[in-house]
Amino acid sequence: MPKASKTKLMKKYLAIILILSLFLVANAQKKQVYMFTSFNEPATEGLRFLYSYDGYHWTDAGSTFIKPEIGKQKVMRDASIAQGPDGTFHLVWTSSWRGDLGFGYASSKDLIHWSKQRMINVMAYDTSTVNVWAPELFYDNEGKRFLIVWASTIPYKFPKGEEDERNNHRLYYTVTKDFKTFTPTRLFFDPGYSVIDAMLVKRAPKDYVMVVKDNTRKGRNIKVAFSSNVEGPYTNVSAAFTPDFSEGPSTIKVGNDWLIYFDAYRGKYYGAVKTSDFKTFTDISKEVSVPQGHKHGTIFMASEKILDNLKKEVATRKSK
Repeated sequence: MPKASKTKLMKKYLAIILILSLFLVANAQKKQVYMFTSFNEPATEGLRFLYSYDGYHWTDAGSTFIKPEIGKQKVMRDASIAQGPDGTFHLVWTSSWRGDLGFGYASSKDLIHWSKQRMINVMAYDTSTVNVWAPELFYDNEGKRFLIVWASTIPYKFPKGEEDERNNHRLYYTVTKDFKTFTPTRLFFDPGYSVIDAMLVKRAPKDYVMVVKDNTRKGRNIKVAFSSNVEGPYTNVSAAFTPDFSEGPSTIKVGNDWLIYFDAYRGKYYGAVKTSDFKTFTDISKEVSVPQGHKHGTIFMASEKILDNLKKEVATRKSK
């Protein structure tokens, strides 16, 4: 073969290899994996991650990635993460059991390097507030904004019911586009009894589900409610579909099913139910595996590249 032809053929092969390489890189960046925020008691060590390729079987990433520095008790509980359209991951968490008027916030591009932590004092307008628990992030892609929903107790604000005045929670929320300015705090959900640990799910336009813990003394279990508007009102509250003494629900879609994970804290296990319609629920706790010690977190999606870099970071730390 003439030299010129060989050179031309070689260039063609190199071009094909380059195109395939770019395709593989782009595909790896697009391929998504399931990530689960986590913490181990007593919640002072910081944020952990679990990961899964199928939504059923979870592995601990093997390290902590941001240590709590703010709040009266400096804990990092109930961490929730949502990714914005610019790729930034936004993190919120419970910073104290009692005494804080807000929740912690930080952001990251890679889940390894984090911005400076700061407190978002969403309940500063009422200093009698006992607590700010389990802030949950939801990205509203239609409104291009984030909703943050959490539970707080304001003594004597609501009928006493089953709970004492320092444990009678209701859900509140605020809205932000940039985590710099926030709408005034408003009541999000008041079913007439104590509720905490809310998570929002969008099934379709004008079709939202809220998964929430009924925190009253009789059961303390998980229910769902429905709305045509992301900001509510949420109505038609279901019967409980988890064992009593369950909390921290987190929901993901796997195939045609929705999986709702929950912390069965009295039974000392992490369980899950499966549903296709949020009306009938099947317990699949024996079909899932969650590392021992994992506590209340929320599930989000990340690229496989993000996870691979996370694993490399953990390996580097362990080799030192």
